[in-house]
Amino acid sequence: MFDADAFAALERSGARTVSWEEARSSEHDLILTASPKGALRVLSGPGVLLPHGAGFNKTVSGDGSPCIPSGLDPHYLLVDGEPWAALHALAHDEQLIRLAEYCPSAAARAAVVGDPTLDRLIGSLAHRENYRSALGTGERRLIVLTSTWGPESLLARRPELPKELISRLPYDEYQLALILHPNEYSRISAFDLSRQLAPALSAGLALARPYGEWAALLIAADAVVTDHGSTALYAAALGRPVIGAYDGGSELIPGSPMAQMLTQVPRLAKAADLVRVLPAAEAHDTRGSAEAAFALPSQALQRLQSELYSLLRLRPRTVPVAPHPLPHPAAPRRPAAFAVRAEVAGCRISIERFPSFTSEAVHHLAAEHPEADQRHVQSASVLWRRARPASPAPHTSTWTAAGWTARVLEDAPGCRTAAAILSPERCLVRHRSAGPFSVRIEPCTTSDRVLRTDPGAVVSAVHAWLSSTPQWTLPVSLVCDIGPLTVRVRLAPADEADLTYEL
Repeated sequence: MFDADAFAALERSGARTVSWEEARSSEHDLILTASPKGALRVLSGPGVLLPHGAGFNKTVSGDGSPCIPSGLDPHYLLVDGEPWAALHALAHDEQLIRLAEYCPSAAARAAVVGDPTLDRLIGSLAHRENYRSALGTGERRLIVLTSTWGPESLLARRPELPKELISRLPYDEYQLALILHPNEYSRISAFDLSRQLAPALSAGLALARPYGEWAALLIAADAVVTDHGSTALYAAALGRPVIGAYDGGSELIPGSPMAQMLTQVPRLAKAADLVRVLPAAEAHDTRGSAEAAFALPSQALQRLQSELYSLLRLRPRTVPVAPHPLPHPAAPRRPAAFAVRAEVAGCRISIERFPSFTSEAVHHLAAEHPEADQRHVQSASVLWRRARPASPAPHTSTWTAAGWTARVLEDAPGCRTAAAILSPERCLVRHRSAGPFSVRIEPCTTSDRVLRTDPGAVVSAVHAWLSSTPQWTLPVSLVCDIGPLTVRVRLAPADEADLTYEL
């Protein structure tokens, strides 16, 4: 039912595949599966059921026995009244108690080993800064939405939530990401997902690919908004703040770790409440909820090794086993147009940037040339262009910063300010009435870090200041509040190096 990407995942892993006919005709030394469903039980050899997700928190209507998750369901665990798996590996003693209640004979073959996925998360914690760097998060707060699959999932019930959130959260203060259950990728297809989520993706939404990358997003996250899917329990185990966005239904099992956590964390009723709800989530320690789902942290691979080698009748290897680091997430699309809110108080400017489709009250539209669509380019008050690496081609033709800024003001009559972004700390800005001048952006420095903001936001701040300041003389020093950073900006007469800089 959800096997559309199965072979692609196996190919990426480097695994060798055999035909089903060959598999059925062979005797196997060990058969590993994360699900009791399907026809694997007909294969010959000792079977092992590995932990699948963070425990057993939900049921699926019309699937197996009513109100029993498949991982505990005798309908899937027994063949002719006997367990078909030689080992049922579990993540917590609570799961063993529940398995004994529903299927005692399978519980007799079960062992609590911990959760190898959680161990991989723990083993990858040191890569948090690398994951945030790959995402381009910077000092922004990364809010991750997690959606399970099925009719009660976040994306099924609140499909507009990603767009609503990203349209309200200032871009330079918050970053938004979405973790979607692989079943939904398989059911909907990546093509249709990109179409359905197009506005949010164009505004910078990071969409985790379905294998491995989701876990890296949890490590990078500052907070998680979740439905009743168990992914959020992994976030809780890492100590991440959790906000509930589940509207209730028949799938969540009362008393399960996920159900208990959702009764304790704050709830997001509407997108506009996120900023208000976030402090309450940060004040609530979710790790206690995770302790009810995961036992033996950082021990799963060693315990699994011992159990599996026992089934193979082999002595375990003496080489230590450790989880591989998670893959780096893909960078989200960089927005090419912003609706900008600006507040000017003397030489201090506060800037908040939103997607162009926001309903927030704003000061002006700013767009990147030529990446923004023509509609935004023609209606933007601010246009900017980023310098590109030199072309390796033998014949080239490039604009100078002075030439491009002059030309773009000719081509776009509605534009008031054009800027060539030469580096993270250096711009040439040309105002329609004030002419060209150089802009220098001081990075924020602490004792051990250097923090930079997007120069595009600084250009909007300069534009807002020029619009509200009828008389001024260069040089001028400005203070710009952009997201969590306060940067100092110096405007000076355009120097020759900036004017002739090749874009």
